[in-house]
Amino acid sequence: GIGNFFGNVGDLWIAVNNFLQGNVTEGGSDVGRVLVNSTVGIVGLIDVASDLGLEKHAEDFGQTLGKWGVGEGPYLFWPIIGPRDVRDTFGFAVDASADPVVHLHDVSARNTLIGIRFIDLRASLLPADKVVEEAALDKYNYIRDAYFQNRRNAVHDGNPPPLKEED
Repeated sequence: GIGNFFGNVGDLWIAVNNFLQGNVTEGGSDVGRVLVNSTVGIVGLIDVASDLGLEKHAEDFGQTLGKWGVGEGPYLFWPIIGPRDVRDTFGFAVDASADPVVHLHDVSARNTLIGIRFIDLRASLLPADKVVEEAALDKYNYIRDAYFQNRRNAVHDGNPPPLKEED
């Protein structure tokens, strides 16, 4: 329920990013997800929209910048927020500033929600830690290469162009 709640909160910003990327149908679907899950899904605690066939998307401002042709830049590994390139670091800052949770005026409620979200996110990443521990001889290179491959795929909606020889 916690992950569903924060997913519902994020679906509105995902819709904005889909619209900015020119994905009007997906953006409309995301708005529909917010409406359905906010009402029938009890403020997003239950993901009713997926059961109704409204697909969950994962778009962020870093992907939007990539769609607009902004290059990746160097790879960075940030404490707490994890791996990013320069483009996605800027995108993360925009995403974070657009998050309605950070704009709550009640400081204790805001900080509690941010803490709960962080714990939920960290718990969802625990299986990936095990994969890295078991599969990687060089963890840094493994994570970096997986990050770039995943982001390239995400920016191109699962259909990235062939890599150039120098890439």
